[in-house]
Amino acid sequence: MVAPKAKPPVAKILDYGKYRFELQKKERESRKKQKVISVKEVRLSPTIDVNDFNTKLKNAKKFLAKGEKVRVSIRFKGRAITHKDIGREVLDRMAKETADVANVEQKAKMDGRSMFLVLTPKDSDKN
Repeated sequence: MVAPKAKPPVAKILDYGKYRFELQKKERESRKKQKVISVKEVRLSPTIDVNDFNTKLKNAKKFLAKGEKVRVSIRFKGRAITHKDIGREVLDRMAKETADVANVEQKAKMDGRSMFLVLTPKDSDKN
């Protein structure tokens, strides 16, 4: 139907197979223009040393520069779970160090024996 409210209603006769093909073609084109955002993970430990932290920080900044989300996680092993505050400090430090290139999408949160936070690149917020 081209104009169903007109008197008499106006209809257009067309090949349904060709119509479906055109719809599929438009859908493929829209999928090409979509940007797929992947989530990279950087794992830390509560007792991480300065140089190790800087290496992980450099990796996280590299992922953020590519436009990917970064999930920074800390895995607590053994009795370390009793010192969640130390893990939170490490995550806060990572968020503070990446503040120039990233925004915190999800604050530090416990999930079982691990604590994680999600960072998104600042460039993606401008779109």
